[in-house]
Amino acid sequence: MKTITPELAMNTTQFMPITKNVVKKKNSEFSLLLIFKPLLFILLLMPMLYYAWGIWQDTLGANPLETIIRGLGDWGLRILLMTLLVSPLRRLLNWPKLLKARRMLGLFSYFYVTLHLLSYLWFDQFFDWQEIWFDITERPFITVGMLSVVLLTPLAVTSTKGMIRRMGKNWKRLHMLIYPIAILSILHFWWMVKLDKTEAAIYGFILSILLAERVYRKIKSLKAVNNN
Repeated sequence: MKTITPELAMNTTQFMPITKNVVKKKNSEFSLLLIFKPLLFILLLMPMLYYAWGIWQDTLGANPLETIIRGLGDWGLRILLMTLLVSPLRRLLNWPKLLKARRMLGLFSYFYVTLHLLSYLWFDQFFDWQEIWFDITERPFITVGMLSVVLLTPLAVTSTKGMIRRMGKNWKRLHMLIYPIAILSILHFWWMVKLDKTEAAIYGFILSILLAERVYRKIKSLKAVNNN
């Protein structure tokens, strides 16, 4: 039997507070995540509930169908930008668990984009495929909007853990499409708005900052590799 020396007992005693602090930190992060994800889910549902309530109470203005079509698209774009914000925010806050919110944000963005598309097909075009095809081929903002939906669809389909495991490195390559999708979405919004482009410009500025941060980090990592 191994004899416990005073030195060993002292080292064990010193180690225990560190272990307790690590466990306590992990438990607090887990508890925060348990609260954060359901709260985020509810918040992301609020725009949908707002439009549903507006239809019921007739509070969406003189042209409620246009309000719904544009509003759903706006929220799809906003949540897409939130998705891109997760990684920089995670690094800033030093909270790796924040990445767990990224998939939910991405899927909600696709949810609102899909509703935006369906409301356009139904409320604006009444599923007149000839008119829809004319819009796609003749109106640039519809063209880039449709393209962004097409590109976003495989990202949503492959967002499950099973698909991530099966695709391996190809999953990350595929999900790099999020960057051209975001650019196309901003372009869709910019071309759609005829008068006041302030909101579109704000979204474009936010996206440029998020992309610039990623380019800066990539250049910095390449320089570090070359120096080594």
